[in-house]
Amino acid sequence: MTNTVKVGILGATGMVGQRFVTLLQDHPYFRITELVASERSAGKAFKDAASWVLDQEMPQNLRDVVVKTTAADLDVDLVFSAISGGKAGPIETSLAERGIHVFSNAKDHRWDADVPLLLPEVNADHLALVDRQKTSGKIITNGNCSTITMVMSLKPLHDVFGLKRVFVSTYQALSGAGYPGVPSMAIAGNIIPYIGNEEEKLEKETKKFLGKLGTEGVTLSNVAVSATAVRVAVTEGHTCAIAAEFESAPSPEEAAQVLREFQGPPQKLKLPSAPQRPVHVRMEQDRPQPRKDAMTEKGMSVVVGRLRKDPLFHLKWVVTGSNTIRGAAGSNILGAELFVEEKRL
Repeated sequence: MTNTVKVGILGATGMVGQRFVTLLQDHPYFRITELVASERSAGKAFKDAASWVLDQEMPQNLRDVVVKTTAADLDVDLVFSAISGGKAGPIETSLAERGIHVFSNAKDHRWDADVPLLLPEVNADHLALVDRQKTSGKIITNGNCSTITMVMSLKPLHDVFGLKRVFVSTYQALSGAGYPGVPSMAIAGNIIPYIGNEEEKLEKETKKFLGKLGTEGVTLSNVAVSATAVRVAVTEGHTCAIAAEFESAPSPEEAAQVLREFQGPPQKLKLPSAPQRPVHVRMEQDRPQPRKDAMTEKGMSVVVGRLRKDPLFHLKWVVTGSNTIRGAAGSNILGAELFVEEKRL
């Protein structure tokens, strides 16, 4: 397939919007035709509207593209939404009513009964929920960035051993707060043991990710999750320290083998953004580390390490993943690739 699907990026000037821009360059399915942002950016060239924060250079072919608002006529088949949660909902609904498919990184529609909370390796079958939506354009949501990293390591083990309870502490990167994000005087030489709504998202979204699709929609999983979320002075990559109890207790060696062998529909379909291995396992005592591991397979894999027995539960481990790629823009793009592959466009 050539890049014949026309896509727009909502919130293109922000950090996640910029990730969409870089990840979609030369994509075999998608071609960026519109950059969309707020009223204050509308009418400006992208190079003037965006304060570019990524290590990669702003793509030359997009520098002079004029930024539009969502109210404008948009020459797109689908959009990737990086609009902030709380603002995104009405805008995304309006676009769907106009016949534009929306792949959203925002929280606003995640709990709509007919909207998939999609993580393609985990619950690709949930994409069928869009058939229940009455608008000609469909809305598909991405999960919370830390929840995605955690669930990527939970899903393979849940399928084989049956999860019962999960205790997780997250160590979340500064990039998760956007730019300019957390004030330097607050985070330098410090940690902040509170991130608004993160713990609730970890505890709640896991149940939908691992839920079963049926005739009445998604039946939530009964896996119990207890979460603590901490902001740390790391630039990129969320890390989760997890302890889990299973119906059938695996050994660390059995768990490692299951994680290494795990593949989902994106790998079987060989989707363009799919990593060869969604979960990598490291045996070194001091891995994973965000600086060394968050960008594994271009940021689309998560990395598990320190798999060992737990004296209170059954197993404990540490998992790291890129919060702006696997936990945000990259997962959304992978979901859109699945949408195209299933001929839903």
